[in-house]
Amino acid sequence: MPDEKPIITFDDFMKLDIRIGTVIEAEKVSNSHKLLRLVLDFGDFKRQVLAGIATKYSPEELLGKQIPVVTNLAPRKIASLESQGMILAIGDNEVEALLFPTEAVKSGASVH
Repeated sequence: MPDEKPIITFDDFMKLDIRIGTVIEAEKVSNSHKLLRLVLDFGDFKRQVLAGIATKYSPEELLGKQIPVVTNLAPRKIASLESQGMILAIGDNEVEALLFPTEAVKSGASVH
């Protein structure tokens, strides 16, 4: 079994609210070589999410992209900024790829 993480139930997984956000702002976080600050539009609301993807993606290439985000996590302070969600990406210790919908969808669409 990869990473011996605790087993969660189907009901536990259903507690996650994963939605598609459209990146409307993106910038490098000062004093960090890995962090980007993303502002995502979810239709009815916006969120700031910090992600350690600056070595793989530039802010410019993320503008307008749609990314799945876990939106119902408790906010977390990272580098003195508040992250209000978590993007979904593929990789082990380093991000290898972000997940993007293959077709444009409505901002705020639920992932299930």
